[in-house]
Amino acid sequence: MSSKDPHKEIPQDRDFTGGMIHSQSCAFVGSTGEKALDDKIMKLAAEISGEQDCMLAEMMITAVRTSRGSVTEGDYKLMNRSLKEMRIANEVFYPYRHQQKVGVFGSARTDPEEPEYKAAVEFSDKMREAGFMTITGAGPGIMAAGNEGAGREHSFGLDISLPFEASANAFINGDEKLIDFDYFFTRKLSFVKESDAVAAFPGGFGTMDEIFETLTLIQTGKAAIYPLVLIDAKGGKYWKFWQQFIVEHLSRLKLISDDDFHLYMVTDDVDEAVAEIVKFYSTFHSYRYCGDRLVIRLKKKLSDEKMKSLSEEFGDIIKSGEFEQCDPLPEEANEPRLADLPRLVFRHRRRNFGRLRKFIDAIND
Repeated sequence: MSSKDPHKEIPQDRDFTGGMIHSQSCAFVGSTGEKALDDKIMKLAAEISGEQDCMLAEMMITAVRTSRGSVTEGDYKLMNRSLKEMRIANEVFYPYRHQQKVGVFGSARTDPEEPEYKAAVEFSDKMREAGFMTITGAGPGIMAAGNEGAGREHSFGLDISLPFEASANAFINGDEKLIDFDYFFTRKLSFVKESDAVAAFPGGFGTMDEIFETLTLIQTGKAAIYPLVLIDAKGGKYWKFWQQFIVEHLSRLKLISDDDFHLYMVTDDVDEAVAEIVKFYSTFHSYRYCGDRLVIRLKKKLSDEKMKSLSEEFGDIIKSGEFEQCDPLPEEANEPRLADLPRLVFRHRRRNFGRLRKFIDAIND
């Protein structure tokens, strides 16, 4: 078994869970039930991977145990295809891992002459100017608008195989950044995992599915917080009526908390949507959990006055202790690219992530 060098581990700044899911030690790899086979797998994993040998060994052991369980041919196909799709997506996104990206959702049925299509083109073009690449579902309608506005060079397309759609839109078709998916869940994982912000334009069941999953993952802390903007064309009412439903039913019945409204923005102003995303990263850079401490990486050190203000307003999000500015923690040694960024560290309660979003907004003010 190889020993891990923390300086050589894969950087965590693109961990979409923000470090919420902790890496397990080799002691928790598991077993096939045959020690000789376990030893062979660990040896093979070390030869193949080196730095990630324990996790690779666990995957291999899982595959062996799956083969010995009650598994149908359909189960095999699903598991194999899912893992393959995630691998391909990782390979496509990896060269662009340090480039910020915005996911764009919306209806495939929106025609180019409609104001929502034009708004999506304008939004993606302005996000490109702000330094963001665009990720769409690669289809027609709003998806095509997103790729058109961003341009092929700054676009990704996550295409889903459907019986009634022949191919990806002309703005991304044939590009090396076009990925084909059989499963919606692996496709949605790529959207959430690779995006630094999400913009949704009017759409149907698919759009609702995508934004509610994004909201759920952020609300529960399963995905790191990032901006979600719901954009109508100028004067449009689609998201305003959606917001009315959220207020009159989910909020009124106390099915969500008041702070959950901080997790998204509704607007019919493209410039306001762009500004919301850009401002989110004006001082804030990223965060990750190191044990029970939340480490927020900043683009500049906060003043004593700002720290005092944050302490007075957001003491409720601290489990114990207080806010502290410091250098990188020892656990962050595997992220040398971020070593020069100042840190704000505290013990987070790991609940009410809408409140944490408001805290990030206060850092940026």
